[in-house]
Amino acid sequence: MITKLDKNAERKRRHARVRDKLVGTAERPRLAIYRSLNHIYAQIIDDTKGVTLVSASTVEKALASKLAGKTKMQEAYFVGETIADRAKKKGIKAVVFDRSGYIYTGRVKNLSDGARANGLEF
Repeated sequence: MITKLDKNAERKRRHARVRDKLVGTAERPRLAIYRSLNHIYAQIIDDTKGVTLVSASTVEKALASKLAGKTKMQEAYFVGETIADRAKKKGIKAVVFDRSGYIYTGRVKNLSDGARANGLEF
């Protein structure tokens, strides 16, 4: 009998392997993303203190009116732009990109493109 691969378990394994080496510091915090079927979340984290400095997602009520009628790809780009704007206001210019085990394509790539377009370096 053929067994079906659990893609999320594989992603979690990749993420754990990468997180052993990837650490966000105060000078260069970590931009972590999470992608569900319907939403995408991004947060900038200082791992030395264990504190989330900035966050943005498609579920925020403040962004809901701007995201109405957009595709998930467009929403991801907008979330990337939003997280970059909020990071600039906090004085964050450079981050370490943590794609959380997701393949760098589609919504993950769009989020990072939006963040880079608004001046976030990684």
